Amino acid sequence: MFTFGMTGDIHGFDPLVLLLVAMIVEAYIGEARFVFDRIKHPVALIGGLVEFLENKLNREKRSTMDRAVRGFLMTLFVAGLCGAVGWAVAWVSLNHTFGWMLELILLATLMAQRALYDRVRDVAGALDEDGLDVARGTVAHIIGRDVRQLDEHGVARGAIESCAENFCDGVVAPVFWYVLFGFPGLLVYKAVNTLDSMIGHRTPRYQAFGMAAARIDDILNWIPARLSGLFIALAALFAGSASPSGAFKVMLRDAGKHRSLNAGWPEGAMAGALGLALAGPRRYSHGVVDDSWIGGGRARATSKDIRRALYLYAVACLINGMWVAAIGIIRLNLD
Repeated sequence: MFTFGMTGDIHGFDPLVLLLVAMIVEAYIGEARFVFDRIKHPVALIGGLVEFLENKLNREKRSTMDRAVRGFLMTLFVAGLCGAVGWAVAWVSLNHTFGWMLELILLATLMAQRALYDRVRDVAGALDEDGLDVARGTVAHIIGRDVRQLDEHGVARGAIESCAENFCDGVVAPVFWYVLFGFPGLLVYKAVNTLDSMIGHRTPRYQAFGMAAARIDDILNWIPARLSGLFIALAALFAGSASPSGAFKVMLRDAGKHRSLNAGWPEGAMAGALGLALAGPRRYSHGVVDDSWIGGGRARATSKDIRRALYLYAVACLINGMWVAAIGIIRLNLD
């Protein structure tokens, strides 16, 4: 693993130690909104760059091939720039006495364990206390579909699906790529994931221009998505109301039914563990997506099911941290 080759300087900490500390810090403080109300979040900076370049390069008058090539070059440029910044941060961390503090702060900032938990929990709270209209507005912050016609079960399913899918994007994948390639690997992943979320849509404007970003994002999430499903299924072992066998069964059987190459794995594990049916037909601003259901359980999810999903998610986050700790122990013993 390439991260292990970046620990030779006396000024720096072992990257796995920094990663574990960052995961603990982020789990405690969450999004640190009090900070990012005043300065831009790193992902927001990447998003601003993507928006600027997309407006300059993605013109409707250009041919499909021209737009696809421009989108590919833009994706390489943004990912490459973020990789260079990542290398600079890693170098500072290893070559200056307090440089590790910069990497630690950025690591905690780019994790989303607590942030995702809080946003999904807010949906359950809104359903229980504030009514359907408020719950629709709350879930709109974490799902991309048209929420105006969702009933309470649709809102609950959307929150659970977001919890499962973003467990991969916001937790497992960043950790995975950091373990392999250090901070540069993490920042390149966040760049590609941001590109995919902004331009990787199957709409007339982005079908060609965002194709490269979407495909690269699929590649980078291929292993983390399957790890995410595995961690959720293992987490079901520690939840009395969840089914580990159901999680494995549905994940293996239904993951391929999802329109996304990767999202079906954590969603399938979550659906099977909780005895739910997730995904299915969904309405977006550009029209209705008539997808298959994942899982053979009930579609009438409730706020109670959201809280059950959050319990599984929290345990799965612990399992995600445990594999990093295990690798660290192995590395320590080898040294």
